[in-house]
Amino acid sequence: MKKISTLSKTLSILFFGASSICFVPSVAGAASVVAPVSVTGLPDFTELVERVGPAVVNIRTTERIKQEQGVPGADEEEMQEFFRRFFGIPIPPHPQQQPDRVPHGQKQAPQQDEEVQRGVGSGFIISADGYVMTNAHVVDGADEVYVTLTDKREFKAKIIGVDKRTDVALVKIDGGNLPRLTMGDSNKIKVGEWVIAIGSPFGLDNTVTAGIISAKARETGEYLPLIQTDVAVNPGNSGGPLLNMRGEVVGINSQIYSRSGGYMGISFAVPIDEAMRVSEQLKSTGKVTRGRIGVQIGEVTKDVAESLGLSKTQGALVQRVEPGGPAEKSGLEAGDIILKFNGVTIDRSSDLPRLVGSTKPGTRGVVTVWRKGSSRDLPLVVTELEAEKVAKKDDKKPKLEQSVNALGLVVSDLSDAQKKELHVDGGVTINTAEGVAARAGLRAGDVILRLNNTDVKNAKQFNSLVSKLEAKKMAVLLVRRGDSSQFVPLKPTGQ
Repeated sequence: MKKISTLSKTLSILFFGASSICFVPSVAGAASVVAPVSVTGLPDFTELVERVGPAVVNIRTTERIKQEQGVPGADEEEMQEFFRRFFGIPIPPHPQQQPDRVPHGQKQAPQQDEEVQRGVGSGFIISADGYVMTNAHVVDGADEVYVTLTDKREFKAKIIGVDKRTDVALVKIDGGNLPRLTMGDSNKIKVGEWVIAIGSPFGLDNTVTAGIISAKARETGEYLPLIQTDVAVNPGNSGGPLLNMRGEVVGINSQIYSRSGGYMGISFAVPIDEAMRVSEQLKSTGKVTRGRIGVQIGEVTKDVAESLGLSKTQGALVQRVEPGGPAEKSGLEAGDIILKFNGVTIDRSSDLPRLVGSTKPGTRGVVTVWRKGSSRDLPLVVTELEAEKVAKKDDKKPKLEQSVNALGLVVSDLSDAQKKELHVDGGVTINTAEGVAARAGLRAGDVILRLNNTDVKNAKQFNSLVSKLEAKKMAVLLVRRGDSSQFVPLKPTGQ
């Protein structure tokens, strides 16, 4: 189960005492009164669970580990020395370290890999012929995937495809006439609507929890706006269905907000509409193809909108244009505000990558931008978004700055190979993120390119810049993760 940083919201709650209740007469010009809503009682989930439960599965993943033989490790050598010094005898060697005694003329049996359990998650059957949907982080990197039904039948599954950006995966088991779930419409869900989750939290198969939808399109920094609920979801629930009272799947339980690793009252689900679009591509091609236009974007703040003459806060601010990309060829410039893509209004910056991503590569499109007090239309051709890039490991380990700085970070220099892979001239990679950095969502592997208005060259220079920051005054980091970059504001702690 993935954990994410919280979205801070201040809820102002007004308490009315009995003596402060007033009645508003129904007269012309009086303020409207909210009509009372009758509550008939709590729902009964028993029939719903009996009907949909058989289509929810437990997913167990394993990986193969080679059994090492021969030379004992450093810890074992120290233990041998301990026994020699204090007991005067050698410790018996580990069975795996004893030389195999093979009769003369016979060959030693080949060494076999050991299969060990990697993780446990959930999933649900979407077709009678055995297609199962789950989270990408449940099965990604597994050597073997096993699917267990409620009737205790277990199948070895084949991974059809994984899409990390939406955290959706599709696997296949051999079977026929299997129980399956009906897909709902995540666009029609309502805040306050009852929903249930079924899965295997902590390996407890077929656990049912219930709650309501807390928010429909919660921005969490992921590729999609997620469904927020108060349904109890814990590690092992990942990949299980979020169902409405009609027994339709409206989401895939994917993330929780947690400081402890367990449920703390907030959970998130991938909307099933987008999950089904992803699964259809995975089924047909084994991967998801998305469009791109080659821009780095940010939010348009109220101050920026007013300063530039926009009537309201909307659009996506172009922070960087990729050299040679579709945006540069169409004439987009840093500082432009993209108001529309193919006629669809961009209310928030996060709307743009989703619209572009859902556009087929090779499609001719039009972006409407706001530049220097007026709008203009720029034609462009959408290209294909490449898979998320990860910097390659170098044989030569970069120098590591071990101390945690005032931003809660331990960083190291980028190697020449990493710089070439990421197409950057400088920067540092995060080795550890603690305190304010962790709460801001930074994590190991992120690359820091800029601190405020200063480009980051190496770890020594970066830590020097951090040491000069004014405590409690907001600083801004330009952080790269995969193919995208964003500004992350955070306040340094005391030096």
